[in-house]
Amino acid sequence: MEYKDYYQILGVGKSATEKEIKQAYRKLARKYHPDVNPNNKAAQEKFKEINEANDVLSDPDKRRKYDTLGANWQQYEQYQRAGGQEPFQYGQYRTTINPEDLGHIFGNMGDDLGGVSDFFRTFFGGNFGGAPNARAARPRRGQDYEQVIEIPLEEAYRGTTRLMQKEAGRRLEIKIPAGVKTGSKIRYAGEGSPGANGATAGDLYLRVQIAPHSTFERDGDDLREEITVDLYTALLGGTVTVPTLKSQVVLKIPAETQTGKTFRLAGLGMPKLNEANALGDLYVKVRVVLPEQLTSAERELFEQLAQMRKRN
Repeated sequence: MEYKDYYQILGVGKSATEKEIKQAYRKLARKYHPDVNPNNKAAQEKFKEINEANDVLSDPDKRRKYDTLGANWQQYEQYQRAGGQEPFQYGQYRTTINPEDLGHIFGNMGDDLGGVSDFFRTFFGGNFGGAPNARAARPRRGQDYEQVIEIPLEEAYRGTTRLMQKEAGRRLEIKIPAGVKTGSKIRYAGEGSPGANGATAGDLYLRVQIAPHSTFERDGDDLREEITVDLYTALLGGTVTVPTLKSQVVLKIPAETQTGKTFRLAGLGMPKLNEANALGDLYVKVRVVLPEQLTSAERELFEQLAQMRKRN
């Protein structure tokens, strides 16, 4: 398995905080988003790589496994779902192997492991040595499958469905509930790999990835956006139209509103997953835009205003 340095992909150090990882991901996601780079396959691949790195490093449990097991962390995660023990744990004995050595171990395991074959059999659930007929007769649960499914923020807001093509022309309807978050998993029992020797099939896990949005930034169940307000509305007060995921609303701007002022619009955020009729809030940040290309008459008026402010 090719080793991917997720820290290097996001441009952060191994000691990076969750906040630093989140900031780095958002910056890169905006830069390489397919909407910003149409027909650019290199940017699309980079975008997928960034999402993959963020999916692992933003999840504390996955990050711990990745830091310990390197590129093979997903193999261990699949083994754990099948009922395996902790990594490198056998009875009262525990050993530690450098992550850089794991690729060699995973790629060269066989029946010639000698005295440590029992140890590897316990960890990996495989059969190293022993009678072939005994191995074949043992029921074994099917392997779980995990697949990433990316949806836009609008579909996460209202919920959506997807059709997945299965074997023999069979289709599986995937129902994605409103309010789903990046990292949320949808489980379909028995849709993984078939079991061996009469054992049950594995499960299918769909891991949801929400694509970055050009207008809104998601913060849990809340949304954030920035709007521009002209100087005169900011000084004298007025109204502006604010887009939301549901519709457009009119926001009243009080006189003398400063740039950076944030308004909270209750109930205009994301639906709360599995909470009927519960919604987060929308936070609207104001950015005051100064007039450009002033006429001589306008400049004179502003100079008069500046003199008045100095006298007062």
